[in-house]
Amino acid sequence: MLQVLQNLSSGETEVVDVPCPGAKPGCLLIRTSKTLISAGTERMLVEFGKAGLIAKAKSQPDKVKDVLSKVKTDGLMTTLDAVKSKLDQPLPLGYCNAGTVMEVGEGVEGFTVGDRVISNGQHAEVVNIPINLCAKIPDNVPFDEAAFTVLGSIGLQGIRLLKPTLGESFVVTGLGLIGLMCVQMLRANGCRVLGIDFDAAKLKLAEEMGAEVVNLGAGEDPEAAAAAFSNGRGVDGALITASTSSSEPAAQAAHMCRKRGRIILVGVIGLELSRNDFYEKELSFQVSCSYGPGRYDLDYEEKGRDYPLPFVRWTEQRNFEAILELMSNGGLDVKPLISDSYKIADAGDAFVKLTEDKAILGLVIDYPTDEEKPEETLRKPIIEVKEFAKPEAGKPAVSFIGAGNYSSRMLLPAFVKAGAKLLTLASRGGVSAKHNAGKFGFSHATTDTDALISDPNCNAVAVVTRHDTHADFVIKAMAAGKDVFVEKPIAITRDQLSQIEEAYDEGGPRVMVGFNRRFAPTVKKMKSLLDTTSEPRSVIYTVNAGAIPANHWTQDREVGGGRFIGEGCHFVDLLRFLAGSPIKRIQAMMMGDAPGIEIRTDKTIVNIEFEDGSIGSIQYLADGHKSFPKERIDVFCGGKALQLDNFRKLTGYGWSGFKSLKNSKQDKGQDGCSEAFVTAISTGGPSPIPFDEIMEVHKACFDVDEQCSAG
Repeated sequence: MLQVLQNLSSGETEVVDVPCPGAKPGCLLIRTSKTLISAGTERMLVEFGKAGLIAKAKSQPDKVKDVLSKVKTDGLMTTLDAVKSKLDQPLPLGYCNAGTVMEVGEGVEGFTVGDRVISNGQHAEVVNIPINLCAKIPDNVPFDEAAFTVLGSIGLQGIRLLKPTLGESFVVTGLGLIGLMCVQMLRANGCRVLGIDFDAAKLKLAEEMGAEVVNLGAGEDPEAAAAAFSNGRGVDGALITASTSSSEPAAQAAHMCRKRGRIILVGVIGLELSRNDFYEKELSFQVSCSYGPGRYDLDYEEKGRDYPLPFVRWTEQRNFEAILELMSNGGLDVKPLISDSYKIADAGDAFVKLTEDKAILGLVIDYPTDEEKPEETLRKPIIEVKEFAKPEAGKPAVSFIGAGNYSSRMLLPAFVKAGAKLLTLASRGGVSAKHNAGKFGFSHATTDTDALISDPNCNAVAVVTRHDTHADFVIKAMAAGKDVFVEKPIAITRDQLSQIEEAYDEGGPRVMVGFNRRFAPTVKKMKSLLDTTSEPRSVIYTVNAGAIPANHWTQDREVGGGRFIGEGCHFVDLLRFLAGSPIKRIQAMMMGDAPGIEIRTDKTIVNIEFEDGSIGSIQYLADGHKSFPKERIDVFCGGKALQLDNFRKLTGYGWSGFKSLKNSKQDKGQDGCSEAFVTAISTGGPSPIPFDEIMEVHKACFDVDEQCSAG
């Protein structure tokens, strides 16, 4: 299927053939009929992509601070690799989609195949969208008009925050697509509207929609016009839908409002505000968040957990429905806002038009009908990226499930370097699979993981997906007789771990977890030095984990398993490796309950006793500063000591013939870990990490989690 992608590094917009997604639980698989290009947001993204690195940095100063902090801790080259990798990833464009339901995902109610729906899906022939981001289209609303729904809901949410009442007067600054729809919606609320813009054509449309207007391009004074418009009392409020780096729209809005007026920002402007402008009139100022309540709430958007209507009257989905109803009854007319339409194959021309013509309004992308492109042609979950060559017998032939940032930046280059033949790359939506398949030399890209696992040409599967999917993929791959490399953790519940343990056959496929730190050059040197001694070791592992928001998927127990299950297993494994002895006992405590501490499990101290008498302490702390090294390991043994600083420098104290080892760049062992797995397949050797150690480490992590939960 075809999809519109943008390269954030070059700004190039492409129409690319990518694998078709399947319907996921809680989602609708939608065949697209029309999409609308957002003249504001998408123009901004394209212009950002075309800008040079310096201009990109200037536009995102907060990100620059993060980059500089990473340089201090991880080194320049590691940081540059991370930035380049981020900019290299293709960005799917679009969020205003109208089409027909092709398939209903498991657990979905209220929708059936054949329903005409809108969604926040991208510019793609087929999209897979959670149900709370979809709404049914009334019979009398055509697809090209329905495609304006999501953009209209952004304006509607701003109006809801504005709280207009019959007879009030408002200013709308910025008469683009959202601004012109807001003019109509405010008029539908029985309000008088003053529209402000530089473009005479847009002002004329606003007049036709019932607004009075101010032409900034002709030098007209908006404040004087607002005073006359409001009979000298000041307008009741202002809705700013403009996009500019200037702070002038906010200042003008403050000057135009009456005492206790309301100002709502929907667009993007400079925010150098004058206190006096707001103080003297006791003005309220609020930034509107996208489509409405539910936005950025993973429980609502991804898991389909709706807010109860009596308590949250308007949500994203209910705002969509309100816009569609307004279109259906004639209260919102978007036909005058359609400037042009393009076939999906010519979407690149539409984006050229978007960047060249600042006066453009609605650009609609048109998609093939079933007669023009039958569904069976469209629904191809696997596509060939390069000519397939059958792998040599006995050689590592690896397929990957997961093509996200870690996979593409770390593991795929490592497996290529290790000499693995790469067969098929899968991702949920197909975009990252197609991009990285071409980049790293895979034969195919797919969204069908079952077909990938059952492929007879493949003898190993690498799983680099969200944590909640790991156990299922590992069990399926083992059942298919494939060697498995899985990113940590192998499971996020004891039940999943037990299922893997039961499914594992000691004489069967290898199972390897990506505990890469034990393969880092500095750690291997530590281990070789420690193995020259017979005394027990004392290890202190300090992890400056960094704060992650409570709503991030890694904090979700059902998806990420929580911070320590999801990441802490790395550190337990490394202590197990350095001790060289089984875990005898583990004790954990997390930060106590205190005001302002929302998450406590990411501030945990874990003490481990090993059977040979060695002891270790993991200080897993998310409340440190970014400039402090992320990981530091101190080992004391037999009157000697070792200190490893962030996998860049190893210093020895009291070791004969060894003082220090320093890497030019941070190396956490991803290359060595991948090479060890590939070599084991090539030589027929055992898994580089014994299966019983993998189980031991994960069980210890569940002990930590349970002790913290009980405390």
